Amino acid sequence: MLGFLSARQAGLEDPLRLRRAESTRRVLGLELNKDRDVERIHGSGVNTLDIEPVEGRYMLSGGSDGVIVLYDLENASRQPYYTCKAVCSVGRNHPDVHKYSVETVQWYPHDTGMFTSSSFDKTLKVWDTNTLQTADVFNFEETVYSHHMSPVATKHCLVAVGTKGPKVQLCDLKSGSCSHILQGHRQEILAVSWSPRYEYILATASADSKAKLWDVRRASGCLITLDQHNGKKSQAVESANTAHNGKVNGLCFTSDGLHLLTVGTDNRMRLWNSSNGENTLELYSGSRDCNILAWVPSLYESVPDNDEATTKSQLNPAFEDAWSSSDEEG
Repeated sequence: MLGFLSARQAGLEDPLRLRRAESTRRVLGLELNKDRDVERIHGSGVNTLDIEPVEGRYMLSGGSDGVIVLYDLENASRQPYYTCKAVCSVGRNHPDVHKYSVETVQWYPHDTGMFTSSSFDKTLKVWDTNTLQTADVFNFEETVYSHHMSPVATKHCLVAVGTKGPKVQLCDLKSGSCSHILQGHRQEILAVSWSPRYEYILATASADSKAKLWDVRRASGCLITLDQHNGKKSQAVESANTAHNGKVNGLCFTSDGLHLLTVGTDNRMRLWNSSNGENTLELYSGSRDCNILAWVPSLYESVPDNDEATTKSQLNPAFEDAWSSSDEEG
């Protein structure tokens, strides 16, 4: 790090590389919080978590026991050490509990009055948070691996669903039915994610080693099939037009929607330009069993300027105790 600082001070290093190096150092140094715990409700493994984006106060968890738990993350006791308590749960005795493992839970992006869950029992359920009853249930012919609602959509209420079949299903919360299907993959759909930048752009990951970007308004649907070789391999080569040399287990967009991160069973994570599908050749070591990705907040974030109708950059609160330098904006 001292070498980076010296090179930056001499104007020999890109400030972005310095920020990346510091962000990476801090991420690799992360440890479990010794002052905060979460009440244990699940009787077996926890598969999925989601914190609501409105207040950042409530968290959902879904377990391999089919149980869903809602936690309050606020420290009401104001003590340095505290346990986040469960507010309520959909337990094994609940009439609408999932029969098998819950694979994905997600809050409705705009308020905490609703959330969704999907399971190996071939269902996607829409829940009323206040009554903890199902408002709607979508049934599928195949096991459900993943689902996702767009965080920015204002013109549609589509939920993308990935199942054991090769077709991506789009369920409309308004009509209560599957509106249409996206075809192009050859094996099961392991992960789906809507762009946080464009409400009609969807990314999918499959066991066929491919990741695709779709515009759900188009009849053909598929915009880009991500190619780890950026088109430099012959189409006859087995790995041509594949994102990974193995199943693509998971994916997520960066918070600005400009890039897409994928992870595969080849122990690699790859970063892609989401506008043209180009492999940026930023390569990271991954895990064969990893299928969930979450983007770490950027070191700097844009905030409104009180004096003008503009935005300025300030240090993200998650990194408040990080280094600072007059050269950081260089």
